Amino acid sequence: MNALFKALNDPTRRQILDLLRTGDLTAGDIADQFAMTKPSISHHLDLLRQAGLVDSVKEGQFIRYTLNTTVLDEMLSWLLSFKGSSVHNSSPPGGATER
Repeated sequence: MNALFKALNDPTRRQILDLLRTGDLTAGDIADQFAMTKPSISHHLDLLRQAGLVDSVKEGQFIRYTLNTTVLDEMLSWLLSFKGSSVHNSSPPGGATER
C-alpha cells in the first residue's frame, strides 16, 4: 500500500495513468507527452509498475504499458471500509454529543 500511495503522490505519474486510461502506450509514446528526459519517464513508469498500477510487456525493442486497475479497486475498497465503519459509529467517543 505504501508503494501505491508513493506512486500516486506525484503529478507526473498521475498524468501517465490518465494517458493510459485511453489505451496501451509504449514508453516512447508516453515520453512524447512530457517535457522531460526519457530516463525520467522510465523512472516514473518503473515506480508505477512496482506499485502494481501498470503492467509492461516487452515487444521487440519497445515496452508497452497497460493500466492495471486491480490495485486501485483494492485501495478503493479499503478506503470505503472506513466510511462504512463510521456509519455504525456516528456518535463521539463516550456517547457525548456536541453542543
